[in-house]
Amino acid sequence: MARGAEPAGERRRRCGSVLGYFTSAKFLLYLGHALSTWGDRMWHFAVSVFLVELYGNSLLLTAVYGLVVAGSVLLLGAIIGDWVDKNSRLKVAQTSLVVQNASVILCGIILMIVFWFKTQLLTLYHGWLLTMCYILVITIANIANLASTATAITIQRDWIVVVAGEDRSKLADMNATIRRIDQLTNILAPMAVGQIMTFGSPMIGCGFISGWNLMSMCVEYLLLWKVYQKTPTLALKCSKVEESELKQLNAKKDNDMKPAEGVQLIVEKDVSGFEPQQEKEVGCAARVAEPFITFRDGWVAYYNQPVFLAGMGLAFLYMTVLGFDCITTGYAYTQGLSGSVLSLLMGASAVTGIMGTVAFTWLRRKCGLIRTGLISGVAQFSCLILCAISVFMPGSPMDLTVSPFADISARLFKSEPLPTIASPGGETEMALATGVPNVLNGSTTPAHSGPEMSPEPVPLISVSLLFAGVIAARVGLWSFDLTVTQLLQENVIESERGIINGVQNSMNYLLDLLHFIMVILAPNPEAFGLLVLISVSFVAMGHIMYFRFAQKSLGKQLFACCTPDPKAVSDSSLPGNTSTV
Repeated sequence: MARGAEPAGERRRRCGSVLGYFTSAKFLLYLGHALSTWGDRMWHFAVSVFLVELYGNSLLLTAVYGLVVAGSVLLLGAIIGDWVDKNSRLKVAQTSLVVQNASVILCGIILMIVFWFKTQLLTLYHGWLLTMCYILVITIANIANLASTATAITIQRDWIVVVAGEDRSKLADMNATIRRIDQLTNILAPMAVGQIMTFGSPMIGCGFISGWNLMSMCVEYLLLWKVYQKTPTLALKCSKVEESELKQLNAKKDNDMKPAEGVQLIVEKDVSGFEPQQEKEVGCAARVAEPFITFRDGWVAYYNQPVFLAGMGLAFLYMTVLGFDCITTGYAYTQGLSGSVLSLLMGASAVTGIMGTVAFTWLRRKCGLIRTGLISGVAQFSCLILCAISVFMPGSPMDLTVSPFADISARLFKSEPLPTIASPGGETEMALATGVPNVLNGSTTPAHSGPEMSPEPVPLISVSLLFAGVIAARVGLWSFDLTVTQLLQENVIESERGIINGVQNSMNYLLDLLHFIMVILAPNPEAFGLLVLISVSFVAMGHIMYFRFAQKSLGKQLFACCTPDPKAVSDSSLPGNTSTV
């Protein structure tokens, strides 16, 4: 009996532990993020196809949409982050979730109506009604993206920190798992909705995405509530006044703490007593100026962060054409690579990205967080050297005698391949599978008559080195991205997490927007090699900024050998760190 009882008890304990994991706040957070990301990836993939389909296989609407999205996050990132900071966690998460999914559902319904009645809409009011539908779709889709930005800030930059508690290793593992979910959904979700649209129709695709978002919203809403219930500390949120006072208290002696606390209570009481009178005295001019003041204060606060250089280093990685976006894909088509080969390369890129998340957790345990960023940066830049070498290898179309600005006036409004959603390294989800080959030459038909379009086979040495470097660099890229993400989580005070991460998103979009403007100015394949060299230079500058940050943080210990000592993890605690982690 004893022998039989022991395995049975062990099985019960194992089942209990497995059940406990699947009902834990950590797993529920993963599940909610997977559902949210899956819906996001499907929508961002499909909306570009829908806009191209509606506008006669032209990239104009897609370009306008990308410009509006990038510009909105650039201008409103700090304001969105400030709103996240000033409201309760549950309210922010639920509001942004409902707004995001409701906007996508409404967009899907409008697109279904447009697809169904497009012929009739063309004849009404000389086509102005159809134009208004286009404007409405882009506007609502932009609102959905802004709500998605708020969701990402509150869940990935705040909730995950609270759920992890004071365990930095747990925080690192959760960050890595979240990024693996992103990598997988980045590949699988577009494939799934693409099959539905291929074997069905764009209208069926709209209906499927709308239905998915409706069901996903209900499930995600419930999951957020469960996570909130299982993590009581999520209900506690320090205000900026409280945290600034706590910073002062920590700097004083123990015998000065009690009087300071008494002063704090009096100040809070006085402020609450005069608050209604202050609200009455606020005029219209002050209310109009408030968003601009928030914008200014957000950027000033971002500049004053101890991790400012690390955040800027990450933002500079967005200024690159070395990623699987429509630009690099279009260049690959001009070099003779088929769609099937590109799909395999994208799959390999996802695999190396996941390897980067695994490398991050391992390096962080062995070398500490800041040194992990240094090692990741060196690894990424070393791989990108292959891309720089590819520019000068046989098969490269680079020809500096051809002006990159030739016929720019004729091409400007035909080739604006702007992103719909940005991520480091040019990981943009643009569904231009059928029109991608002609993105670089600025037309919807193969009009370019350069050597890369000639019947003679193009040597594949150059393009092979290019994609080998891009794919291999994903290991260092995502490890570096996770490093900077955790540095921001650990070293930004709780009351400023939203606004600082909002400004970080704005910086990312600014550099991403600049890289697409760079491509618009030099759209011909002969100039692509020059864009590659510029991209490698910006990546190098980003890592130099991080090196300077690490030098300030670690000082003489910067070049110390890696050690398995768990205390090495403490190097992520920078001078002035007031994080609760």
